[in-house]
Amino acid sequence: MSGWSWIRLHAIAVYTFTFLPVAVVVLLAFNANQFGTFPMTGVSLRWFVALWENDAIVRAFRVSLALGALTAAVSTTFGVLASLALVRYDFPGKQIVSTALVAPILVPEVVLAVALLLFLRFLNLPKSFGLLLLGHVIFTMPFVILVVQARLVGITRNVEEAALSLGASPVQTFFSITVPLLMPAILAGALFAFTISFDDITGTLFWKPGGIETVPTQIFAMLRNSISPEINALGAAMIVLTVGLPLFGAALGRRIASRGGG
Repeated sequence: MSGWSWIRLHAIAVYTFTFLPVAVVVLLAFNANQFGTFPMTGVSLRWFVALWENDAIVRAFRVSLALGALTAAVSTTFGVLASLALVRYDFPGKQIVSTALVAPILVPEVVLAVALLLFLRFLNLPKSFGLLLLGHVIFTMPFVILVVQARLVGITRNVEEAALSLGASPVQTFFSITVPLLMPAILAGALFAFTISFDDITGTLFWKPGGIETVPTQIFAMLRNSISPEINALGAAMIVLTVGLPLFGAALGRRIASRGGG
């Protein structure tokens, strides 16, 4: 067997080991039996109906959606502004600022979570939804900055300078020229921020106040008691959401880019 055959075999084994448990969770979500065993006794949507009727899970979904949307909005806004400053302008300490903005990616999330929690304890600030949002923004904004910077580097300033020379103000140029050219990267960064925030559990466990649960922390709390079929249905719903959104965003980004190129 040749070297490439071994590499392909190894890649197939790695992907199978990685995604087979995910496929099992999705499959068991439609199991009619209360116990997650094979062979399945039938196909049913009863566990998804049970999810809809579970007030705690519905509440957790609402919190996760609101938190993810707010995180995406704040991270994208500040990420785009930071990217423009880092790519288009020179100022003292630029490299230090760039490193500091991207550093949360390099730091293990549990270390970042503990550090932020200890800092707020030092300031005598209690846990709150605002703290939870701040933590998610700190953790997701570097992804937005990296995506937007990669797009911004490839955009020449000729069109912007032409708009300015024709009498457009800097604000008009930004919203009429720069933002449409950056839109695929902005959408990608926002979807990255939303998906990461929606899936996060490590930082959320440290930052969330009492009485507030997100979908991942709700799953974690449910697993403490027993493995309920509702957990499989909830996991399947999360998989569809977190996989479907990036795929939809990628397709939408390509469509916008092709229209802009045309």
